[in-house]
Amino acid sequence: MCSASPTSSPGSPTARSGGGGSRESAFLEAVAEGNVRRLKSECSSLLVSPPSDAAAEMVNRMDEKDRAKLTDMHIDGIGLMQVAANLGKIEVIRYFVEELGFDVNAGCLCGGHEEVAHLLLSSGSRVDIAVAHGTPLHIAVSFGKTGVVKILLDHHSDPNNTSGVWGTPILTALHSTKHGLDESDSLGCVKLLVKAGADVNYACPNTPLVVATTEGLTDCMKYLLQVHADPNIPDKQSGRTPIEIAASLRRRNHVEILFPFTSPVRAVTNWTVEGIITHGKSRFSMPKIKDEPCSKVNDRKIELKSLGGKAVKRKDYLGASRIYSEALELDYFDATLYSNRSLCYLRIGEVQKAFLDTEMCIKLRPEWVKGHYREGAALMLLKEHKKAFEVFLNALKLDPTNADIEKVLWEALEAMKKDDAAEEKTLKSVD
Repeated sequence: MCSASPTSSPGSPTARSGGGGSRESAFLEAVAEGNVRRLKSECSSLLVSPPSDAAAEMVNRMDEKDRAKLTDMHIDGIGLMQVAANLGKIEVIRYFVEELGFDVNAGCLCGGHEEVAHLLLSSGSRVDIAVAHGTPLHIAVSFGKTGVVKILLDHHSDPNNTSGVWGTPILTALHSTKHGLDESDSLGCVKLLVKAGADVNYACPNTPLVVATTEGLTDCMKYLLQVHADPNIPDKQSGRTPIEIAASLRRRNHVEILFPFTSPVRAVTNWTVEGIITHGKSRFSMPKIKDEPCSKVNDRKIELKSLGGKAVKRKDYLGASRIYSEALELDYFDATLYSNRSLCYLRIGEVQKAFLDTEMCIKLRPEWVKGHYREGAALMLLKEHKKAFEVFLNALKLDPTNADIEKVLWEALEAMKKDDAAEEKTLKSVD
């Protein structure tokens, strides 16, 4: 499982394993220093009767139990190989793999170090092995590591592999911009993925162009159109095409970019840039119904919310989801409606749609605990337990006394433990 570099020093009290403390700290310090000589010395200390020349006899003297002691050592859940990979300690990794015979799949292909990726792949690491939030390719693009992305693609990593949360790698690259990834890095990854055969019109659940338009990624939009992304494929939840999304978000420059490539939308009577923008404003942001004042529109929205709530109480979740969708046509920026509809989607098994609704809810109301709770619930159903744990932890920070959040936090933690146990069992069976 991939992870970020450890934040605490290897010799700190957080270093731990199923055994003692000082020995693990010594190993981790040696790994962090990239000190293979010291590492060999520490390895010899594991043997009941250490050889006189550890470097020469280590492999022959270290049995399965001795190796298990090494693989069990970790810091904050990260094994020795992963620590070495995350820190780019290439000589340490080479020692683990070539001399001690460590499982190459116990390392991390997506830590950002190109030489590490080369070594692990050349030693037989599986390029599309399942890790947290997808494959190594998903993780590499989420951090904009174009060098590692290229290496993975050169080794035939599948550019259309789908993960539970963000879909294909190209969608992951685009979504990651809202979590701090620079658009230029996202675009660099997108270009590599397209060159490797990524489908720019695959909707999972939405197309890359819909996502790029929603996130306001101008350069990515331009590139996707250049490589024949279809601007007439609508958003699956709202039914709006990218140009309608751009208009509703008041992005005139994006409407102008999309206009030459988009077929006329029947609902837009005046098919000009100005007409599309006017349509977007009137329909998707507290519009008027015919010539009725906005107060009546708000009254209608309140009525629909009430009807949706009644449908939920009688467990008509499909009907309630449709009612909330109608209400969102009146106010595209109501976080409560997204939260309510996400619950309905969860109940009817539309988990991916539920997750997308929670994302919009949090974007509109980042400090609202319920939105984070809903997102965590969706992630749990998507089997993304580590991510769910992180979401619930953030929610608990917002409301430390919330017993419901604390309960699901521990449920996510238990699920993570089961995932780790299953992954370890799988890796051992491969050996």
